Amino acid sequence: MMASGTISGPHEGSYGSMLEIAWKGTKPVAMNDGSQRAFIHDGDTVVMRGHAERNGVRIGFGECSAEVLPVIAQ
Repeated sequence: MMASGTISGPHEGSYGSMLEIAWKGTKPVAMNDGSQRAFIHDGDTVVMRGHAERNGVRIGFGECSAEVLPVIAQ
């Protein structure tokens, strides 16, 4: 899975990537299980969803998810 670019809003609650949300790793994010994360790790599942809405018309795409795999050293 690959995404190019991040569409973020101007406020902290509207940031669009883990790097922005965690302020380059300096502000960890609280997870539902009580742990904190600053970066995406191997084994994580990344889920992307998107839509746009205007004048009552909504367009978008379904959910796309993929597991982050470790780098294979050559």
